[in-house]
Amino acid sequence: MIIFVACSSMSEQQKAEEKTRIVLGAEQLDQYVSQLTGKRVAMLVNQTSTIGSVHLVDTLQALGVNIQKVFAPEHGFRGDHSAGAIVSNGIDAKSGLPVVSLYGKNKKPTPQMLENIDVVVFDIQDVGVRFYTYISTMHYVMEACAEQNKQLIILDRPNPNGFYVDGPVLEKAYSSFIGMHTIPIVHGLTVGELALMIDGEGWLKNKVKCDFNIVPCENYTHDSLYQLPIKPSPNLPNMNSVYLYPYLGLFEGTNVSIGRGTQTPFQIVGRPGFKADFTFTPQSIPGVSDHPKHEGKECGGFLVNDVKKSDFFERPSLNLDWFLLFYNENIPENGPYFKSFIFKLIGNSTFKDQVIAGLSAQEIKQTWQPDLDKYKTMRKKYLLYP
Repeated sequence: MIIFVACSSMSEQQKAEEKTRIVLGAEQLDQYVSQLTGKRVAMLVNQTSTIGSVHLVDTLQALGVNIQKVFAPEHGFRGDHSAGAIVSNGIDAKSGLPVVSLYGKNKKPTPQMLENIDVVVFDIQDVGVRFYTYISTMHYVMEACAEQNKQLIILDRPNPNGFYVDGPVLEKAYSSFIGMHTIPIVHGLTVGELALMIDGEGWLKNKVKCDFNIVPCENYTHDSLYQLPIKPSPNLPNMNSVYLYPYLGLFEGTNVSIGRGTQTPFQIVGRPGFKADFTFTPQSIPGVSDHPKHEGKECGGFLVNDVKKSDFFERPSLNLDWFLLFYNENIPENGPYFKSFIFKLIGNSTFKDQVIAGLSAQEIKQTWQPDLDKYKTMRKKYLLYP
């Protein structure tokens, strides 16, 4: 049983804070539970899908919602799988529900998976970066629901990187599961807004249309600096990593480590043989970083400055300085700087050649601007929040 208790002794300050508190879509039970009553429900959720300290699955089960199964994205239902690790089907020990993987053999629900389902509920905390795969899973679920005439409910959450837009717009030739949409790396949309764009621009297969409802957040704007209460994946442990992820993530397509296999992933950069005062040695951490890049080798590099102490929030942008520094300091003993993965991450055919040609960060970013301007104009059509 869930009991909501009203506190009559709330101070004036507390009342004022409550009026401006960001209210998540999932918290607004009165906006969507009635749509689940008498329905067979599937949940696309993970460890971030909570109302306060209670998981959404537990809340809805306590309200008598007939949950048939849980669809699990990358990192699994409980967020305990490392990046890229196959998520298997199984039974969740805590809830007793069947868990069906959407990060293994199937990334899109099959007709059989949706056969006994009337409505799917999506509630996952995203970080607003094109190559973060939760939005790709949402795309495939939208597509499957459209094809199988199933309803979808999206419970929106703030985008912690939603206060700026930057990076090259994806070229269709480089579309993959880590970048399915012609959007920039930092796209400036919540998952609800992106769903509107996916549907509105006809990006689902055969331009099918999905029957979906969005429960938007209250008191959120794109200027909000939303602090994530739960880490969204094993290697984004704090807000510093979330803010640095859009551009440190590009190092995944190089011979440079971003600290997987340490306690500060996506907050440090380095590689073996790089001369620096700061060093780290990646090690396997089960369920977080299994056999990370340069495992067991000492890497020289940098502890990236704490974003909160920089001017990042005054002039937010995708910083290429670290990327160009390590390219310029590469030596033959390191092997090739670029891996083929860089094309999927950056999403275009020109970036690698621009770096090799010696273009500055400013010159590279200027080439992104025409497509970025077109994207920003399109983006305005789908905004739910100022």
